[in-house]
Amino acid sequence: MDQMPHVLQHPVDMPGQWANFWGNDHPMVLEVGCGTGNYVLGLATRLPDWNVIGADIKGARMWHGATKSRDLNLSNVAFLRCRLEQLPDYFGRDEVSELWITFPDPQPRASRERKRLTSLRFLHLYHRILRPGARIHLKTDDPNLFAFSVETWRNACMKVHSLTYDLYAGDVFGPAVDIQTTYESRFLAEGKKIHYMCAEFTDEFPVSAAQPLPTDQ
Repeated sequence: MDQMPHVLQHPVDMPGQWANFWGNDHPMVLEVGCGTGNYVLGLATRLPDWNVIGADIKGARMWHGATKSRDLNLSNVAFLRCRLEQLPDYFGRDEVSELWITFPDPQPRASRERKRLTSLRFLHLYHRILRPGARIHLKTDDPNLFAFSVETWRNACMKVHSLTYDLYAGDVFGPAVDIQTTYESRFLAEGKKIHYMCAEFTDEFPVSAAQPLPTDQ
């Protein structure tokens, strides 16, 4: 990983510097909790004029996508190893144009709610790095997480553009929504329905409610 120039592990002084890293000013899409990077590779292939970043803390998983993207010579892919609670340490305001959350850990216990990547806590993080009008996409097979996310996002006055409880029932939601992760292919084979939601922040988002976000131990 240290020898791959498109892999950044806990880098410093990155906010506002991504255009220099890429060598262009193309829009940037971020996947949080990217795992092995299958969705990152799919996005980079579908969106060749976008720069795609996969962020995760687990380097062993990320290595698979980093190796594939290197072997495929994809110049619009990067992987960022970091704690997701620290995203504003790596991205400046308005620096990210789109964000994907694909099959995150549902953290089913109530005591773990603040660790859900769709919680208000993380929405505040995303709000600090996304440009106005940027869309956030969620895909999950977990009905409880999806219900929680729908309620949380609507309570946060977010504008929901698309929402479905069965992604593959026939409707078309865009050129990148049908990319399948390893987990997604497995869930579909088991007969599970895939839930999908796309939304963006509005001027009514409760910014004043944001609280400091100390790094969890």
